[in-house]
This record gives sequence, structure tokens and C-alpha cells, in this order.
Amino acid sequence: MPMTSRRSSRLAVHQRQPRAFDPPRLPDGHRAPVSSYFGRHVLDLIKLKERLPREAYQALLVTLRTGTPLAREAADTIATVARDWAIAHSATHFTHWFQPMTGLTAEKHDAFIDLNVTVPGELKVLERFSGSQLIQSEPDASSFPSGGMRTTFEARGYTAWDPSSPMFLVESVNGRTLCVPSVFISYHGDSLDHKTPLLRALEAVDQQAVVFLKLLGDVDVRSVGTTLGIEQEYFLLDRDHWAQRPDLALCDRTLLGAASPRGQQFEDHYFGSIPPRVLAFMEELEFELHRLGIPVKTRHNEVAPMQFELAPIFEDANIANDHNALTMDVARKVALRHHFVCLFHEKPFAGLNGSGKHSNWSLVTDRGENLLEPGRTPHQNLRFLAFMAVCLKAVHDHADVMRATIASANNDLRLGANEAPPAILSVFVGDLLTRIIERIVDGDAGEDAADFVMDMGVGKLPQLAQDYTDRNRTSPFAFTGNKFEFRAVGSSMNCAGPMAVLLGAVADATGKLSERLKQKLAGGGDRDQAVLELLREVFRETAPVRFGGNNYSDEWKVEAARRGLPNLADTPAALEALRDPKRTAFLLERTVFTELELSSRYNIAIERYIKHVTLEAETLLEMLRTFVIPAGEKQLAGTLEVWGGLNAAMTARLVDAARGATETGARALSVRVAELSTVLADVMSVAGELEALLDELDGVHDEAKAARRLADEVRPLMAKARVSADRLEHLVDDELWSLPKYREMLFVR
Repeated sequence: MPMTSRRSSRLAVHQRQPRAFDPPRLPDGHRAPVSSYFGRHVLDLIKLKERLPREAYQALLVTLRTGTPLAREAADTIATVARDWAIAHSATHFTHWFQPMTGLTAEKHDAFIDLNVTVPGELKVLERFSGSQLIQSEPDASSFPSGGMRTTFEARGYTAWDPSSPMFLVESVNGRTLCVPSVFISYHGDSLDHKTPLLRALEAVDQQAVVFLKLLGDVDVRSVGTTLGIEQEYFLLDRDHWAQRPDLALCDRTLLGAASPRGQQFEDHYFGSIPPRVLAFMEELEFELHRLGIPVKTRHNEVAPMQFELAPIFEDANIANDHNALTMDVARKVALRHHFVCLFHEKPFAGLNGSGKHSNWSLVTDRGENLLEPGRTPHQNLRFLAFMAVCLKAVHDHADVMRATIASANNDLRLGANEAPPAILSVFVGDLLTRIIERIVDGDAGEDAADFVMDMGVGKLPQLAQDYTDRNRTSPFAFTGNKFEFRAVGSSMNCAGPMAVLLGAVADATGKLSERLKQKLAGGGDRDQAVLELLREVFRETAPVRFGGNNYSDEWKVEAARRGLPNLADTPAALEALRDPKRTAFLLERTVFTELELSSRYNIAIERYIKHVTLEAETLLEMLRTFVIPAGEKQLAGTLEVWGGLNAAMTARLVDAARGATETGARALSVRVAELSTVLADVMSVAGELEALLDELDGVHDEAKAARRLADEVRPLMAKARVSADRLEHLVDDELWSLPKYREMLFVR
């Protein structure tokens, strides 16, 4: 009997060997250390300082510090250096690399070449890259999501160089391209990308934090930056398995598939031995990332089979986000070399843990002091508590808008599941900080020798040790010793969106606390006492958002409702916050978004949700019609044939023992025929319901209503179809089921 495509793939997958690559080596043949090639494909400040005239380099530093535009001469000089460096590394093209609101990165390549006509009829090609080409380019803005900011005939849009993020080289099979990190704006200056609002939010935090610090007594701080470390989770899937499943190829997740008898119940995959093929992929990926200056440091197995994680060292938030977007691009490419497909979908396999993009962030002064880290002096600890109050107020006041930024059709499948935070945003601060906060609120100046000594009158706080409490991995927003971890961000998302709103909320909370502190200091009283009074008020006001228990429990949902916390269970509900001017006013006041940009974000998000769920429903319907139902029909036909043969045999002359066995077999097969018929009828019935519902929704033009019905009607119907299809999978002969099964896809060694 010839092997089916699925069976051939199953055997081939397990015969694949790890792919080797040839990293740089020392003269003695040993592999070169990472430090010898880290950042080799990055035109960073060190390389620019070596190559630029002093005046041009100083002009660039002024631009980086103040944001003032580069003079034309300096831009031309930098462009020439960038061109020469890129060509020396075999680059033939350059591109403005940007992050439109598609969720992916984008690039339009232009060759360095230009024509130099010195004598009529004599053409000479030379390499040219001017300052104007470096600073600005013009892709077609109408071809990217704009949420109504642009009409289809208004094509002009601009990419503009972001000098704070270094240029880099991307390598292809036959050459290299110089990538210029850029923002993407419309003809009228509106943001069409993820990066621009993030840059604005970083500036807003910087401005407000400096003002607040001066009021706290840190008068010599000139700037405050945001650091970010992004833990990226992902799945790897053999390319053969991926190619044979339309749901994975089109939707990045399995829309049906019976659970494997073995999943993650033995808890043996997390931090376990990394499979050889996967380790080979990780090693090559890290090599490529290190050459691009991305300081990836950690790699390990995650909880679900074939799920993994990488994490870099903390960087400036803007660069960290660029690096994460680039990491996802590179991971997809490197995976293909190893005959894998890299999946960043939040929930590619039902019943197994999904993937997040845990965003760890903090605030750092120009003196290198982490404002979210307990210090060594009473003043540093009072300052630490002041910024803790800022973060609590940011989440308390703006949780609904923050929730909207992590809403997507993909993340709806993950939030609230056993491995991910719920749709309710709360803050975990740990037992010790909770006791300190409650003591401040109560005004208690008592002494606890085991933990701390605090004099409420003069603001003396102890040095607070890091890791003074256990982590709470169920919290969507957890303090982890010297940073906050925003765990609810989805793995496929561009982190700039959630971080822009989060930092906008932090800037807003900082500004409001500054105004309140100014009023308290106006009377000329003691500064520390005024700060403590402010902390007492803010900690009392934000008490509802603090929670240290199990965020997955049903009891927390009841308690959160009692506290008045929003529980926005799905994307259509969450996105409504973006339509409320009162809820989004802080983003306008802190100049993170314009009113038009906020409106566009809602339109893009709701449209994407509709398209995404509709695509999944149509793909599922096709799979039911062309894979599942035919397999069930073949199985039913074969079973009926055997059953008919047994019934025919019972009419023949048989000895009593044979007749009894035949009757028993016929009765058993009649039960199987009934079960197959019932389940197959269920699949066909729900397929018909789904098709009729999609046809009906095709005429609904109100996007909010369409999204609501997709969430309330289509997705539950898809879940119902999946239950029936998965039951049928258990009844169909393995040879007749053409789709790769969970047990095959999830245990590749």
C-alpha cells in the first residue's frame, strides 16, 4: 500500500538531522567568542565616531540629545560614511526599515547606484547615497493600514530616519542591504506606524519624570530613560507538517485537531534538554542576532511541547523594540533553513500553553540610577516608593486603555487561560511592599526588625533587598524587584503599541503627582513629610488595583468586580475604550497620539479583528468540507461495507460458534456506524450553520456590531465545530486522516 503524504512526512521529520553552520573561528580552529563579532553588521556610534569628522559626529550627538534636526552637511557626511561602510560589507541596496500598523516590518529597497552623465551619450554608473536619501524616503502610504487617515488615492507618505536606533545590514542569499530604522508618517504628519507614538511616549516620560524628581529633591537629574527587556516565546513546527495544514499556513494556528494523549501534563518540557534540531536552530539564530548587535542572552524550552523562549539583555526601550521586531524577522528566516516554521501566534495549539511577549521595563536617570530599584539611603527609598505610586496610579487610572492595546483575535485565545494573565489588569507588588504601603496608608510608624524600620515623620526607609518576595506569574502587571513585567502582551504583537500607551499612562500619572506635590510644598513644609502625605493619598486611591493572589481564579473575577475594576473579556469589548474621549484624553494631553491617530488605531484594530476571525471561520469551513467530512464519509463507507458483509454472513450456514461471533461483531459495528453517522452529521450540521452565519454577517456594515457578533456567535460556533471534528478524528482510520495530528507535530526530536 503506498504511503500517504502525511505518513511520508511523519517518517521524514524524524529522520532529519540538525543543520550545521560555520561560525567565525580563531586561528586554532576553536569557535570565536561572541565579543569578536557582536555588532559586526551594525553601524553604531563607535563605528561612526571612528569614521566621521569631529564636527559631524558632534552634530549627531546633539541631535540624539536634543532632537534637533541635522544640518544638511552633517547628514551628507553621515550618509557617505554609511554608504562606504555598507558597500565594504557587500551591500548593494539601502532601505528605510519601518514598522507599519500591519504588525510586521516593511522595507522598500533602492540601489546605491546612480548615473553620472559627463559627456552626452556616455553613461557612467557610480555609488551614491545622499543626506536627503538617508533622512527621508517616500513609500506608498495608501497601501498600508491607516484607519481612515488616508484615502486610497492619497498615496504620499514618508519614512524618516530615526537616528537614535543604529543602522544595520540584513543578509540575503546573494547580498546585503543597509537598513535605516525609520518612522512612517503621512503627508500631513500623522503617525502611520508603531514607532512614532513610542518615541513620543518616551519623551513624555522623560519630561514629566525630571520635573517630579526635582520636586523630590533630585535637582541634578537632566533626563530619564526607559529600559526594556522582552522575553519572546514562540513555537517551532516542522515545515512539512505546516504545509499540510491550511489552518497553520493561513491562520498560524490549528483550528481543529484532537489533543494528543501526551501533552504538557508531565511538566517535563519546561527547562528540559533542548532537542538537537532545535538547539541547532537556536545557535544559528543567536549568531545572526549577535552580528546585528541584539544582545540575546537566554534560551530554553517553555512549558508546551515545541514551545521555546529567548530573552535579551535590557536596552533603551526604542532600540529594544526595534531589536524585537528584527528578531522575529530573523527567527522566521533562520527557522526555514532548519526546515522549521517559527510560529509567534499566541495560541497555536488548543489545550496547550500559549505564547506571550513579557515586557520588562524600568526607568533610569542619566546618572544610571534605576528609579524602580530600592536604594541605599532613606531618600532613594522614598523616591523609589514615589515612582511605585506613579506606576500604581498609571494602571489604576488607565487600565481600560492599556487593556485595549493588548487586545487581538489571537490574544483573546490566550488571556484568561491557565498560562496567561486574565483580561483584568491588576498589579502585584509583593508581600513586603504591600506591608510598607499599608503602613504608610495607616500612618503607622512601628518597627519590624525582621523586615524594615521606617520613621514616617522624616521619610526614613530601609534598604529593601531585591527578590524579597516570590513572583506571581498569574499577574498581568507584576513588580519583580527592580522593574515591572507587563506579562499580558501577546507574542505576535509589536511591543511599541502597548508600551506607548503604558508609558503615556506613566507620564500622565507622574505629571498629576507633580502637581499635587507642588501644592503640598507651596506652604513651605518639610519635603519628606509632604511626599509621605502624597504617597498615603495615592496608595489609598489605588488600593483596588493591587492584588497578590491567583489572577486565574473565579473568585478574583468576583472580587475585581466588587473593586470596580474593568473586566474586558474580548477584543470588541476592550477596543471600546479607544472610542471614549474621556478615557483616551491623557494620551492627547501627553502628546503620545493625536485625536485622529487614536481614531485610526481603533478602526485598524476592529477591522483587523473582523478580518482575522472571518479568515479563521472561512478556513475552518473549507477544512471541514474538504478534509474532515470526506475522511468521515470514507470511514463510514468502509465500516458499512464490513457491517454489510457480517450481516450477509449471518444468512449463510455457519456453525453455532461462528454465528454467535458474527452476530456480536455485527452488533458492535452497528453501534460504531451509529456513532460515526451521528458525529459526521454533527460536523455537517455545524458547517452548514457556520456557512449561513458568515453569509449573514457579510451584509453587516457596522464594524462594531460585526465584531461583536463574531465574538458572540461565530467563535462559539467554531468551537462547537472543532469539538465535533475532533471527535470524528478519534473515529477515523489513521490512514484516512490526511491532516498531521497533534502527537506528530508536537514531539519532533
